[in-house]
Amino acid sequence: MEYVFSAIVGVVMGGVVGLFIARRGRAEMEQRLQEERKAAEDEARRLKKEAEIAGREQAVSITAEVEAEAAARRQELNAREDRLHKKEASVEKRDEQLARKDNQITKREKELARREKRVSRQETDLEQTLSEARRQLERVAGLSQDEARQQIVDEVKEEARAQSIDEVIAVEAEARKLAEDRARMVVSAAIQRYAGEHVADRTVTVVSLPSDDLKGRIIGREGRNIRAFEAATGCDLIIDDTPEAVVVSGFNPVRREIAKLALEKLLSDGRIHPTRIEEVVSKTTSEMDQVIRKHGEAATLELEVTNLHPALVKHLGQLHFRQSFGQNVLRHSIEVGFLAGAIAAELGLKEKQARRAGLLHDIGKAVEQEVEGPHALVGAALLKKHGEAKAIIHAVAAHHEDEQPCSVLAHIVAAANALSAGRPGARLETLASFIKRLEDLEALVMEFSGVERCFAIQSGREVRVLVENAEVTDREAQLLCRDIARRVQDELTYPGDIKITVIRETRAVQYAR
Repeated sequence: MEYVFSAIVGVVMGGVVGLFIARRGRAEMEQRLQEERKAAEDEARRLKKEAEIAGREQAVSITAEVEAEAAARRQELNAREDRLHKKEASVEKRDEQLARKDNQITKREKELARREKRVSRQETDLEQTLSEARRQLERVAGLSQDEARQQIVDEVKEEARAQSIDEVIAVEAEARKLAEDRARMVVSAAIQRYAGEHVADRTVTVVSLPSDDLKGRIIGREGRNIRAFEAATGCDLIIDDTPEAVVVSGFNPVRREIAKLALEKLLSDGRIHPTRIEEVVSKTTSEMDQVIRKHGEAATLELEVTNLHPALVKHLGQLHFRQSFGQNVLRHSIEVGFLAGAIAAELGLKEKQARRAGLLHDIGKAVEQEVEGPHALVGAALLKKHGEAKAIIHAVAAHHEDEQPCSVLAHIVAAANALSAGRPGARLETLASFIKRLEDLEALVMEFSGVERCFAIQSGREVRVLVENAEVTDREAQLLCRDIARRVQDELTYPGDIKITVIRETRAVQYAR
């Protein structure tokens, strides 16, 4: 029992003590909560006060900004108002000026109306006066208005034509003087710089014989030797009554030269039979190839033309055996090359290119027997085949105007070719063609109206034209001379230049009895 009682007492005492401790802890907790509540209220009051202070400061700042912006806007409105007042004043001033101008325009319109009426009356009076004056003038002069107008127009036309003729004569004289001076300087300089031969080579096709007895050996038994010779050379061998000479005939100058040399070798050797003829002709052909190449190389070295295709060099050598109007074509080509280079040098152009074009300008004559067409175009095609420059090809194709020349080099080559061909003694001309050219020249001049007579003199290099004194005036003579020169240049072909001289003379004849 004691133990039970002790236990109960212990339990009761423990509960009392626990209750006491619990109450004490709750009191301390409430006290701590009140302290925290108080601290929080103090912090809230402090933050509220700070917020109120900051709000008041921000309100003051915003108020100042609003007031400043309002002041600026008021200032801007005042400025706009001032400008509007000024514009209103300016508009009012302009309205006043427009009103004054309107009044002035109205006054001027009224004045113009009055003047227009007055001018209309004056025009009517003037027309009546002019009509009366015209009738009196027609009555006095004996001409109608249209006739008088036509007479005035004719007089004005004649005066204008006379003035135009004077101006044309003056311009042509000045241009001719400048052109002649410049051309004379260039051509003379080019000719002086060229020191070529002045005697054309002649190809000999006649082979001399030591005696006429050799003619029979050349013919051979039943003509077998001459047939073998002609078959091997491609040329005809003419044996006639000419003493101690036989003639080699053929269109190809190289073959003709081979035949000539082969025949000379056979005659010097004395052995003439078909087998020997074939051997000599074959050997001569090989030697001729070397000779041809040497002639071509010599021409290129003489003109300092480099990098030329070997085939072109060979064709140049073949020109040595070709004649044109009695002029050796290779020497002519070399001469044209020198002249073209000299002209190009005087004009400040490429001298080597001009020499090259001049040397190659007649190369088509070396192959024109195998190819159809003008030698200029044949030569241009040959140069194109062997890779020559376009400028050289065009100059060769255009030097006889088979192709329209469109470069300075083409004109230079054509001029150099004309200089070389027109040099006295350079070429031969048949009498028939010479007379025909003179007759065509005189017939062309006689077709012009007002021409009385004409004479071609100085081998056709000058034409003297006599005109009718009553039909052609002095000014018209100048125009007639120019027209004749232009037509001769357009319709006739001739070497060099032709001088046209128009003569108008006045003769007074009286007889003393």
